[in-house]
Amino acid sequence: MRTAQIASRYLDYFETHGHLVVPSASLISPNPTTLFTIAGMVPFIPYLLGEKTPPRKRMASNQKCVRTLDIDEVGKTTRHGTFFQMLGNFSFGDYFKEEAIHYAWELLTTPQDKGGFGFDPQKLWVTTFTDDEEARSIWRNEGMDPERIQQMGMEDNFWTTGGPGPGGPCSEIYVDRGPQFGKEGGPVADENRYTEIWDLVFENYEVDNVKSKTDLHIVGELANKNIDTGMGLERVAYLLQGKQNIYETDEMFPVIEAAEKLSGRKYGEDADADVRFRVVADHVRSALMIMSDGVRPSNEGRGYVLRRLIRRTEVAMRRLGVTSEVLPFLLPASKEAMAPNYPELNDTFHDIAEAAYGEEGAFRRTLEKGTTILDVAVDNAKKGTKVVSGKDAFELHDTYGFPIELTLEMAAEEGVKVDEAKFRELMAEQKSRARADALKKRGNVDVSVYDEIRKSLSAPLEFVGYTTFSTRSTVLGIVKEGEGAVPVATAPCSVEVILDKTPFYAEAGGQLADQGQILTDDGAVLEVDDVQKPIKGLTVHRCRLVEGRLIAGAQVSANIDLNRRGAIARAHTATHMVHKALREELGPQATQRGSEDAPNRLRFDFQWGSAPSREAMNAVEARVNDKLRENLAVTTQEMKFDDAIAMGAMHLFGEKYGDVVRVVSIGQDGWSRELCGGTHVSNVGVIGQVTILSEASVGTGTRRVDALVGKSAYEYNAREHALVSQLSDSLNARPDELQDRIAKLLQRLKDSDSKLAALYERELASKADDYVEQARTSADPVVIVAQNVGAFGSNDALRKTAMSIRQRIGEDKPVIVALAGVTEAGSPSLVVATNDAARAKGIKAGDLVRTASKVLGGGGGGKPDFAQGGGQDASKIGAALDQLRHDAMAKA
Repeated sequence: MRTAQIASRYLDYFETHGHLVVPSASLISPNPTTLFTIAGMVPFIPYLLGEKTPPRKRMASNQKCVRTLDIDEVGKTTRHGTFFQMLGNFSFGDYFKEEAIHYAWELLTTPQDKGGFGFDPQKLWVTTFTDDEEARSIWRNEGMDPERIQQMGMEDNFWTTGGPGPGGPCSEIYVDRGPQFGKEGGPVADENRYTEIWDLVFENYEVDNVKSKTDLHIVGELANKNIDTGMGLERVAYLLQGKQNIYETDEMFPVIEAAEKLSGRKYGEDADADVRFRVVADHVRSALMIMSDGVRPSNEGRGYVLRRLIRRTEVAMRRLGVTSEVLPFLLPASKEAMAPNYPELNDTFHDIAEAAYGEEGAFRRTLEKGTTILDVAVDNAKKGTKVVSGKDAFELHDTYGFPIELTLEMAAEEGVKVDEAKFRELMAEQKSRARADALKKRGNVDVSVYDEIRKSLSAPLEFVGYTTFSTRSTVLGIVKEGEGAVPVATAPCSVEVILDKTPFYAEAGGQLADQGQILTDDGAVLEVDDVQKPIKGLTVHRCRLVEGRLIAGAQVSANIDLNRRGAIARAHTATHMVHKALREELGPQATQRGSEDAPNRLRFDFQWGSAPSREAMNAVEARVNDKLRENLAVTTQEMKFDDAIAMGAMHLFGEKYGDVVRVVSIGQDGWSRELCGGTHVSNVGVIGQVTILSEASVGTGTRRVDALVGKSAYEYNAREHALVSQLSDSLNARPDELQDRIAKLLQRLKDSDSKLAALYERELASKADDYVEQARTSADPVVIVAQNVGAFGSNDALRKTAMSIRQRIGEDKPVIVALAGVTEAGSPSLVVATNDAARAKGIKAGDLVRTASKVLGGGGGGKPDFAQGGGQDASKIGAALDQLRHDAMAKA
């Protein structure tokens, strides 16, 4: 039974039992504290907690999930996967234990020809929570042998999300794979032989302060008892398909087969190689599915996880002996395997592949650069301790993205070790700094403080800032750094303030936060510098209390800075217009990847594989300014999400939206229409002008536009006009003549440079005759031509001269030709060429260049027959050539 058929059979079964089958939610987690959807029940948490009313009390889904905590176990076990699918059936205050257990037993044990999965009841085992006698009784009534019902404690059979949320006892279902996989005794004895396939969670508690599986606080009973179950689709697939692990199933093994063809190696012949094959299968599929939900490689967050998966794939394939590009072969294999379950991949694959292949190309260039640097570190290690320092390994990893696994392997091949302990220490320090930075962004406040405040609210906080810019509000909470929630604060100090209603816009969707003042009736003054939403449902105003005392419960006046709000609103509306104009000029694939709307400027990131032409960007700018002159009206509407999409509203792919969304339209005919919660102008004419400053790449497949808006655009163009006037005066030409006049000047300069270069080359050639003659008359067993030629025309001329001298001297003796000189910029440059006889003695040009370039304060490298390098200090050329002579003679 194929994996897609298993999923379909599961969902069909529950649909016939009154469940609403819903599509998978995005892999992008709606929870700001997690990057990805990590469990099948995550999209249903609002229903489980009673925060939202579910569309039906019975629901079922096949949810896409990603977990990265076990990434180092991928390929080593039968069941660890980065991307996985979780089948689940849910009840929100409807059925409970009896029906949940019955459904599971019936679906698992019913023969396949009658719509079930056909598992042998004699091979099924279950575990139950120690105190849950009710569940054990229900299992016995279903026909489960009491000998195969086992009890486990809270650590194993009490489920939570790992954070605040629903929880309760659970019952896990296992399949006995047979004595060849381990010892008898059920799951309590061996969880390798007995593989868990389905977890039935009986959620009747709300929990918080979850410190571990056994250290948590039960807040109380949920208003409605819920059922939350999760069946691992990949685990069931490998059992029903008669495979040994999840990597050999129909959705993953095609990637292994593609990797076999690339590597010329066979899966199943070598244990270490098999782990690498499985890593490749997992990571390629995971990257494909993450990218299908709109994530692209980057250096932070989800993008970094994706980048790591792609790079680990590249490293695994290199360790299988493949040094050429691999994703153009592996990614299509994964797409074909996954498309039966996710047909949308057929529509999005082109964009996914373009970004993935670009990322692989960039990493391959990184590997080349890192290899050169590692070679130097290895050479130094050989001369001393035989150990590459942890600092060097960390720099390779942190600065160049060079994987530690590759550093360890390449160093071992050269007979040296790596100080891995120091590397791990430096990595830990970096993570500590990152955690400290994250905490600092929250004002050094533990997130649990915010969680407690949110739970104490009697009603949701209200944002009125779309239409109201000053409000009378009540202080619901005060938070101080290092102290948490406090009842009172006295100036001067920094505080975070929670208001029952606010006109202040909290930073979101790329729009920067409002600033302004909060004033109390008794004279306290707070300067609002930032507004954030550290957790869902809570807005905090980060303030400087400059006068008086602030008391929780006080009545205050909250006033935003109208000038800042207006400037940001102009920038935000302009961002929508730039997005629309880009799509008109480049095509519908030019979709938003991020933005920042600040006073009088904007930054817009969009998906695009190559640099748009200057003409295209000029057209985008012109289109936006044409629309500004039309003074189009900007309107907002709230409507159901499906209605908004039906009317053509743009939305960020992979972003989470509620049932009701806000639609911002520009123009009566909806020239631009996007889902957006930000603030905007009422007519685009007030924006004035938009000037695009630059367009550049900010990552594989992602481009960035920086532009000025309104007053800043006017001021910029005024400065440009003044500069043109100055140039006109200096060159004695009208503005319309400047381009031609400058082109002629540049051509004259180019001609002069060519003449100077030719003069240098002739001088270099005349010196070459002398160098050859001296070499031919030398009685030394190794001929070393090491000369400082002074100024020279071009690096190409220096290279050609060195290779010509080597050829003219011949092969009678080992020959090393090293020419050094000074570039037009004043920096030293060095080239080295060796003949066959020299290389036969182990004298390599690359080795000589690396050590000599270090003396010059730089670096270099190349092949054994030719290499080049350079540095910073031209005064050290003589010393560098002396070092080269010494190294060459040492080899001879």
